[in-house]
Amino acid sequence: MINSQDMEENKERPIIFFEHADIYNSGNLVISDLNMSINKGEFVYIIGKVGSGKTTIIRAMIGDAEIKGGKAMVGEFDLTKLRNRQIPYLRRKLGVIFQDFQLLMDRTVEENLSFVLRATGWKDRRTVSERILKVLTAVGMENKSHKMPHQLSGGEQQRIAIARALLNNPEIILADEPTGNLDGDTAGDIMALLMKINARENGPAVIMVTHNRSLFQKYPARTFLCEKLSCTEVPEESEFQLDLSEFI
Repeated sequence: MINSQDMEENKERPIIFFEHADIYNSGNLVISDLNMSINKGEFVYIIGKVGSGKTTIIRAMIGDAEIKGGKAMVGEFDLTKLRNRQIPYLRRKLGVIFQDFQLLMDRTVEENLSFVLRATGWKDRRTVSERILKVLTAVGMENKSHKMPHQLSGGEQQRIAIARALLNNPEIILADEPTGNLDGDTAGDIMALLMKINARENGPAVIMVTHNRSLFQKYPARTFLCEKLSCTEVPEESEFQLDLSEFI
């Protein structure tokens, strides 16, 4: 039986935890000695120059990059011991948002979302429809379910991608340059939406890779900077101001 102390410790346990972890891509060391602890409901940026390892860290979190040494946990999954058969179960716990949306262009919005739900074990047609309506409503796209992706603007497509990320009620959303293909105003709308989702009761933790300096300044949060094979947290002291232009 789990006692109250065990339950409290589990509640306080970071949802993402790296300690002295080395991350590799195609056999090459990309990030050395990563130490990162993210709790439930936090919003965290990962920034850095192109090729500095930001996306590789996201890939590590979804079980798609090799980790050697140290500790690496996402939820209850130990990434250093992750087996191939465990990866689909890990990814069902995550919502992933990409810069290029990655929607199925030959299917309607509803069919895109239904495909994901059925692939992750949802079978009842009514339950599937109700869940799709709920996530579309959450992103302000409840009237677009019949549209094809090419009939939507870039901002609307990204809203659908966010709805897709929410389908299985994840505790973590990984957003890899989600505003990279959008104009300034639309990027601001998407950022405000992510912040709203993160801030709601029991909202997911959001880990966001970005180069968008204006969004970073408007919506400050914990920040990790990747450079020279490392990724370390930026100090929070009020006198410290990070100039993102150095890292774009």
